[in-house]
Amino acid sequence: MSTSQLVAQHLPFLRRYARALSGSQTAGDTYVTALLETLIAEPEVLDTRADPRVGLYRILTRLWNSVSVNGVADRGPPAIQGEQRLGHITPVVRQAFLLVSLEGFDESDAAAILDVDIQTLRNLVEEAGRELAAEIATDVLIIEDEPFIALDLEGLVESLGHRVTGIARTHGEAVNLAKRKAPGLILADIQLADGSSGLEAVNELIETAEVPVIFITAYPERFLTGIRPEPAFLIAKPFQPSTVAAVVSQALFFERKARPREQRATA
Repeated sequence: MSTSQLVAQHLPFLRRYARALSGSQTAGDTYVTALLETLIAEPEVLDTRADPRVGLYRILTRLWNSVSVNGVADRGPPAIQGEQRLGHITPVVRQAFLLVSLEGFDESDAAAILDVDIQTLRNLVEEAGRELAAEIATDVLIIEDEPFIALDLEGLVESLGHRVTGIARTHGEAVNLAKRKAPGLILADIQLADGSSGLEAVNELIETAEVPVIFITAYPERFLTGIRPEPAFLIAKPFQPSTVAAVVSQALFFERKARPREQRATA
């Protein structure tokens, strides 16, 4: 595949990344134009032997870090609320967050794009969670029957600046806690202590209120079959704290509601 074909394949996503980075359609597209001009003038800058997607994002990120076009007036549509919030995050932290949560890179590829080690990347993603939380702090309900996992999640959520309203071990406890204090985010296991289903508990809760939901399960493949509806946000056990931080921030940032599959499952 030629360089032009490689670029064309990834161009829409490069635009998405650049616009989210700059908070502006015009400025973002200007960075992508600069990327294309760089590839024309210096085609060897893209190593086609390696993953071309990683290489393209690496070049674009370097351009964004070295050239300022953020002053370009944007005559396009105004930024959505999420983009406005993202603009408050410091630049390199914003890059790490977007590469992982928006563009879907794994940790090794995102670290390569930013030219940092994996631990540094994890630190940046966690910092993104804290900085976003300052903008979108909310009340969190945890539905988890394993005490140590529940405590880990509670500590992580609170370190991001959110408030934990309660920890439920069963379907009934989850419903009662939600009635006492409506959550702004739910973290839910699938199978609970009394054999009840976290899926069913969440289904009941979202009938009356729109709230983003993140499911945490040891068997994520059971809920990623392509059959609708499925969870929008899913974390596999065992999990990295940086993964939870990124997904929590993503769920609140995009203000989407997870739609769980309406079935009982073991996990």
